[in-house]
Amino acid sequence: MNSIDWVEALGLLAGAQTTIAFLPQALKVWRAKSADDISLATFLIFCSGVTCWFFYGLFIDSLSVILANAVTLVLAAAIVWLKVKYTRRKSMGASCSPDESR
Repeated sequence: MNSIDWVEALGLLAGAQTTIAFLPQALKVWRAKSADDISLATFLIFCSGVTCWFFYGLFIDSLSVILANAVTLVLAAAIVWLKVKYTRRKSMGASCSPDESR
């Protein structure tokens, strides 16, 4: 392997580790069916940044940047979607009278 292959391998390893870091959060939100402790604004800004990194990876033709950010974007977007879904469900349940919520 030449030096550039090692650099790309290091990028893939770093990308895998930082991407996997989102998996426990996504699973926790999904299993608990609650995202009360998640900041929607933070995750929307984060998704925007990850999208920029993804396109940057495309422009510089870096497999490690592309893959890491594509997978991270999917996981972060899933958390955003679950946050919106569970917040809507909670607000709809709160707006019903006790008899209507059954």
